[in-house]
Amino acid sequence: MFILVLNSGSSSIKYKLFNISGKGEMLLDKGAVERIGQKVPTHREALAVILDKLHSRIDAVGHRVVHGGKFREATLVDKEVIKEISRFSEAVPLHNPAAVMTITESMKLISRVPHVTVFDTAFYQTMPERAYLYAIPYRYHEKYRVRKYGFHGTSHRYITRQAARILKKSIDRVNLITCHLGNGCSITAVEKGKAVDTSMGFTPLEGLIMGTRSGDIDPAIIPYIMEKEGMDMNAAMEMLNKKSGLLGISGVSNDMREIIKAARSSKRARLALDMFVYRIKKYIGAYLGVLGKVDAVVFTGGIGENQAGLMKKISGGVLPKNSKTLIIPTDEELMIARDTYSLVS
Repeated sequence: MFILVLNSGSSSIKYKLFNISGKGEMLLDKGAVERIGQKVPTHREALAVILDKLHSRIDAVGHRVVHGGKFREATLVDKEVIKEISRFSEAVPLHNPAAVMTITESMKLISRVPHVTVFDTAFYQTMPERAYLYAIPYRYHEKYRVRKYGFHGTSHRYITRQAARILKKSIDRVNLITCHLGNGCSITAVEKGKAVDTSMGFTPLEGLIMGTRSGDIDPAIIPYIMEKEGMDMNAAMEMLNKKSGLLGISGVSNDMREIIKAARSSKRARLALDMFVYRIKKYIGAYLGVLGKVDAVVFTGGIGENQAGLMKKISGGVLPKNSKTLIIPTDEELMIARDTYSLVS
């Protein structure tokens, strides 16, 4: 079965084409169309460029969707699915609207084949109430679905399965702390193969220090700075999402490679590194308390896969002696292709 996986952002669409059957999996092609709105006018034209490059039959299309709300697993696209994805566009404005555009246009251009949505949030539907609820009036959860959703779930699910294979344990017997560290960062506590807690929350802003996102802060800081700086809410949210994190502390970059270089001479760059490591170690310590026994801490993502020295610094002195440290490259698109194949076949 030839499966096209589409991973859309506000100004880009990444794609991979797989051939999957009962005999195995093969990556046939991959690429991206970037600068949508400049290089090509719309997502529809970007999709046309991708299809022109492929010259291949397509039996099914799998779509990565960041926020899936109530959905617990991969789902065939219909009007209800698109409505639910649109509902959470306010929480993830850079991701869900782009996903809706890409799904809608691809169903026109690649018609008569099944389209499947795979949600980053689905992995976290196994979290207990004590982990996903916020200590605010309960009616806001009932009325507006205000709760922790978690993100990067497709990546965490993929490396959980890979780690279980490496550790030679069945998925329902493995306890892990999985760390997806890139421009966006998140940590998940995995008990017997299922997510029981995660660092990201109602939106991807909660949790670790990230490239440009603040992660955890005292909520009272927001109105305080708004009053002092004369900010409106849009400006405050832009500050927290796009001007904070590693970039805000270092004053150098949101790119870890640049910060590591600058740390040789810049006190603020060194501080950004120290804060980044400290926050991750703190979450790992908390999740050790939640899980009790941990088989391994797993690192993935652009930073997690490529900064082994930093990962050693993070895990040093934190893990019990019988726990392993693993670095596993993630492959969200392959996970999406597998889900699509399982659902369609």
